[in-house]
Amino acid sequence: MDFADDPQALLDRVKALRGAGRVLIGIAGCPGAGKSTAAAWLARTLDRAVQVPMDGFHLANAELVRLGRRSRKGAIDTFDGAGYRALLRRIRTETDETVYAPEFDRRVGEPVAGAIAVEPEAEIIVTEGNYLLDPEGPWPGVRDALTEVWYCETPEPLRLRRLVARHERFGKTPDHARSWVATVDEPNAERIRAARDRADLVVDFDALGIAPGA
Repeated sequence: MDFADDPQALLDRVKALRGAGRVLIGIAGCPGAGKSTAAAWLARTLDRAVQVPMDGFHLANAELVRLGRRSRKGAIDTFDGAGYRALLRRIRTETDETVYAPEFDRRVGEPVAGAIAVEPEAEIIVTEGNYLLDPEGPWPGVRDALTEVWYCETPEPLRLRRLVARHERFGKTPDHARSWVATVDEPNAERIRAARDRADLVVDFDALGIAPGA
């Protein structure tokens, strides 16, 4: 496992992986770590790159209610991991046609099907999510579909402040936001941190100046 200390080195690392088909870079990390910001920066900075978030594979709220999991949305069993794995495999192999991916609309808290087009000319796919390194099925298949997985590491006080603020921004009261972080997000974070050593690279994007709001 390597550690990154320079933004240009990250870009050069991805460019060096080109040449044997599409490059799929995964960015894993705890809730609020800044994964989406990091993935957006990477996809925006590199040529022929597309961002495909794991969050598009949240189960619909109605299905979470049916399964009795709505109160812990974000846990590993509230995602369609097998569907995500299948999409990554398609993106990696079906390079002669457009592959459509879902995205997650935080305004309504639901996935939106077919919102992201991965065109044949796309050479680099950047995906981010909590459980890319998880050792339990179907997630090892997700890891196998990715060229590399980077772990987004952020100082805990900063990550927790961001996470509470994000919940408030999308409608939770301050008390509800803090309660959700403590009872839902942090148990998930413990599981995510336990898989950190499986990453190819550990990156503190905040230290590199690549942070939400930067």
